[in-house]
Amino acid sequence: MSHNESVIQATHVGKRFGKKMVLNDISLEVRPAETFGLLGPSGSGKTTLVKLLTGIDTVSSGEVRIFGTVMPKLSMLRQIGYMAQSDALYTELSALENLEFFAALYGMKGPRRKIRIREVMEIVALGDDLHNRVDQYSGGMKRRLSLAIALLHEPPLLVLDEPTVGIDPLLRQSIWSELKALNAKGTTILMTTHVMDEAEKCDRLGMIRNGALLAADTPSALISQAGKQTIEEAFIYYGGGES
Repeated sequence: MSHNESVIQATHVGKRFGKKMVLNDISLEVRPAETFGLLGPSGSGKTTLVKLLTGIDTVSSGEVRIFGTVMPKLSMLRQIGYMAQSDALYTELSALENLEFFAALYGMKGPRRKIRIREVMEIVALGDDLHNRVDQYSGGMKRRLSLAIALLHEPPLLVLDEPTVGIDPLLRQSIWSELKALNAKGTTILMTTHVMDEAEKCDRLGMIRNGALLAADTPSALISQAGKQTIEEAFIYYGGGES
């Protein structure tokens, strides 16, 4: 894949549930090795869009391509590490058993699998909790385990839906430095957030409200084009209104 090709290309994407249009004519591209953020309040359509972009759900109109392949396509799932907003964990199992289950799903075997499980648990600061049952985990710990699972098979594309909700500020910083390190290694990251200071850490940002893409650019360009000082003010300027 040449550098100028998009990792994700959404063209005139729309989604309706019954008569209700929840996403309207969204076109955006996510470029190789960048962190692209989707910023918007709850109910703006971010999660629905992420499901379309990963091929978990199908578009009502338009087209989504990942690495040039029209989605949804099952074989593409190994290319994607997906962290949903609600943790998809087996709570009656230990963290290790969860990780081994997902590792097997991704076809990871042998010593590499064992090493990688240790690595991802260190990244999310859960190394000491590997053998604990997940139903003993706090909400924040479950989020961190979900992130560890998304990172497990070192996919070229990471899709994270509100990844740092309920995670303490210090650990949030270390997770961010890990995400930036992944960018440097060539991993592309798409994430949703409603936290402004997190949005500013993204390389580029798409602002979403009421199922429409208001603007997409670098955070600094969005701020300066709006003639504002902060992402928050810029979001309001682009048609966000008070959220």
